[in-house]
Amino acid sequence: MHCSNPRRVTRQTHRCGIGFGGPINRQIGSVMASHQIPGWANFPIVTWLQTQLNVPVALENDANVAALAEAHLGSGRGHSSVFYVTLGSGVGGGMVLNGQLYQGELPGECEIGHLQLDRKGNTVESLCSGWAIDQTIKEAIRIYPTSVLAHLAPREPGGQYARLLGSALSQNDSVAYRIFAKLADDLAFGLSHVVNLFHPSALVLGGGLSLIGDRLREAVAQRLTPYLMPEFRPGPLIQLASLSEEVVLVGAFLLARNAYLSTLSTINT
Repeated sequence: MHCSNPRRVTRQTHRCGIGFGGPINRQIGSVMASHQIPGWANFPIVTWLQTQLNVPVALENDANVAALAEAHLGSGRGHSSVFYVTLGSGVGGGMVLNGQLYQGELPGECEIGHLQLDRKGNTVESLCSGWAIDQTIKEAIRIYPTSVLAHLAPREPGGQYARLLGSALSQNDSVAYRIFAKLADDLAFGLSHVVNLFHPSALVLGGGLSLIGDRLREAVAQRLTPYLMPEFRPGPLIQLASLSEEVVLVGAFLLARNAYLSTLSTINT
C-alpha cells in the first residue's frame, strides 16, 4: 500500500510494508544507514511509522522487496531461485529461494554493489551504478567534445548523463559503445560471482540502467558465460525487470501481505 498521508490509512489496513534504501535491522525495526541521504542512521522507522498508522509494520531493504516482487509477479515468476540486481544511483541485490527471501546475518545480505572487482577497491557499484556511468560519460564528453554523447548532454548543471547512453548507442556512437561494453563486462564479471556461488535459475536486471533494454541483457549474457565454471555454462536465464518503477512498492505490499498471512497462520494453529 502507498499512502501520501499516513494519518489517512483506513480501518481495512492490516499491515504496512517498507522497502528502505539502505541496510536495516529487521529485528529491532531500525534503519542502520542510508548511503544516499544523511540523517537516517539508527532511526527507529518501524516504531515511528506504527505510531502514525496504528498498524504493524514490516521492514526490509528496498532491493530485497524488489527481488520479492520480481520473483512472484515479474520476470522471475516460475523460477525456484531468482537473483535481482538494481542498477540505479547505487547497486543493490536480493535473492528469492522457493518463494522466500534469502536473509543472511544482520544487517544485510546480497550486497552485490559492494562486491570488489579487483584489489584496487573498484566495486560493482563504483563501476556500474548510474552515478558511476554519469561520471564516466562526463569525462568522455570532455575528451570527445564532438561525440554524439556530447551533443546529447544536458546543458543544465546536475543533469543526468547515464540515461543518454541508450540514445547514443542507437546512433552508433563509438564513444558510447566503449562505455557500454565496459559496463556490460564489469556487470557480467560481478554477476559471475553470484552464479558461481549460488547458481540461481534466473538473473533479473532492474533499475534505471536496465532501461537500455535487450541490448544490455544480451551483452551481459554473452560476457557472463566465459567467467563461469565450465559446468555452469552458458549460465542462468537473464531477464529485464518487468515491474518498472513500481517494483519496490509492489514488493513492500507483498512483504506486508506475507507478514499478515503469517500472523493469521500462527493464530489458527
